Amino acid sequence: MRFVLASASPARLGVLRQAGIDPIVQVSGVDEEAVTAALPDATHQELVTALAEAKAEAVVDLVARDHPDSVIVACDSMLSLNGEILGKPGTPERARERWADMAGNAGDLLTGHAVIRLTGGAVSGSVAGWESTVVRFDKPTAAELDAYIASGEPLDVAGAFTIDGRGGWFVESIDGNASSVIGISLPLTRRLLTEVGVSVADFW
Repeated sequence: MRFVLASASPARLGVLRQAGIDPIVQVSGVDEEAVTAALPDATHQELVTALAEAKAEAVVDLVARDHPDSVIVACDSMLSLNGEILGKPGTPERARERWADMAGNAGDLLTGHAVIRLTGGAVSGSVAGWESTVVRFDKPTAAELDAYIASGEPLDVAGAFTIDGRGGWFVESIDGNASSVIGISLPLTRRLLTEVGVSVADFW
């Protein structure tokens, strides 16, 4: 049984490695904007879950060929703030706009998770779920924000921040699971693995 992470995120990979699992990484390459556009009426929770499911499903055939007995785990994170759902800003301008709303405010970091079990190359179980963590943001100075954006870190992460990097200086507190904010909830992943008949301890 192999553990396959369907994500290019070094943060998710780091969380798993620190927790005793060294997964096989198989990047999904899912067009996140296309999935989002196809679900205009989805709630924020439904959207992150659907994105995670799309990522897991996208790698099934490849993983089934190379690792017929395995579990695929995929995740997607977004920040729900003031009624809007915020993914990766992509550009310095959008990151600055996000922080104008985030500074001194609080949002819900939503992380969708999907787990697919393969047995003999065939899907033998599939389950998904999501988790929410409240994140309270401090107010970086103009110089701090300039430096943070110039570092490039906030451009390719959900909500334009991290808690395990430079962005951690500007997070006042969280209510919930820290690993979920980084990108993959260990408790939720363990529960989903259990639902498809796999123990996380099998991968230690």
